[in-house]
Amino acid sequence: MKLGARILKTGIAIILALFLSQLLQLPAPVFAGIAAIFAIQPTIYRSYLSVLEQIQANLIGAAVAIIFVLVFGNHVFIVGLAAIIVIIINLKLNSGNTIILSLVTVIAIMESQGDDFLQFALIRFSTIMLGILSAFIMNLVFIPPKYETKLYHKIAKVAEDVFKWIRISTRHASEHTLLKNDVNRLKEQIIKIEQLYIMFKEEREYFKKATYAKSRKLVVYRHMIATVKKALDVLKRLNRFENEFHRMPDIFQTQIQQQLDFLVFQHEQILLKFIGKIKLNTTIEDSEFLSNKELMEIFFAQLKNLDDEYEYCLYHMMPFVSAIIEYAEHIEHLDKLVNSFHNFHKEQNEVTVQELPEEH
Repeated sequence: MKLGARILKTGIAIILALFLSQLLQLPAPVFAGIAAIFAIQPTIYRSYLSVLEQIQANLIGAAVAIIFVLVFGNHVFIVGLAAIIVIIINLKLNSGNTIILSLVTVIAIMESQGDDFLQFALIRFSTIMLGILSAFIMNLVFIPPKYETKLYHKIAKVAEDVFKWIRISTRHASEHTLLKNDVNRLKEQIIKIEQLYIMFKEEREYFKKATYAKSRKLVVYRHMIATVKKALDVLKRLNRFENEFHRMPDIFQTQIQQQLDFLVFQHEQILLKFIGKIKLNTTIEDSEFLSNKELMEIFFAQLKNLDDEYEYCLYHMMPFVSAIIEYAEHIEHLDKLVNSFHNFHKEQNEVTVQELPEEH
């Protein structure tokens, strides 16, 4: 785990919760600190939803605890039964994430042994609420990370790695085991990219025009991720059918290599175009580039010229060629989306991707 904003927020939220509890002279401030831990979230929107859920959980726990103590007392078996009831209620309300806080509230309130139980319960309930609000304050005060910047650079980095391996593999220079391990790593990175996309999607805009621009960005980023996935799919198939590809005729291998070189180059240009490093509507000419129809014609032409001994190689090439065609279609659509994004409503479509600091 790396030291990041969420770790700092959690620590400061605990400090704030404990400090306010002591300032208000609330007994057992530790419950405020525990509640603050559960309410820390990475985005302001999630923080808002979390506060509502945590307040609901605290209310459920407090209500069940008070009823059980007043009716049955606070024997250890009664505490356990109250905990079971609280868990069932939270599950029925689809609030599984808040079960722990509800249980903390139950135990905190039901440990009372005195006659002034209702006053004690109110103080414990308020202490836990103070912890929740302390965490919410930290979520508001701490500026959330630039999810758009992180998302774009993560996509660009994964794409760069995929491009590198495609270029190396089509020239028979890759090491099979190393490539297989890196493919698995890249699949994990794409999962993280999708999580960043969700974080970026959850960031709320406060003006109507900005909301429309954000919606258009989300469409572009969603297809950007899909296109990187298609590039990785090409790489996976190239790795899987490496031997079959190398046994194909040299002319076919050369044509596939040139086709992938062009697609990778075009993909790179689109990513740069999106952040304004390349002029819009830039067309990339390449006489060696094949249309999808031409690529399929070349592929099927191999059936007539290939010996029966190597016919199985061609059948294994079919999903590989299919992946290349799908990749080309995604690139074409992504290019249209990026051009459309920048050409229409220019005053609202501002890309806020920043350069990442260099690592030393």
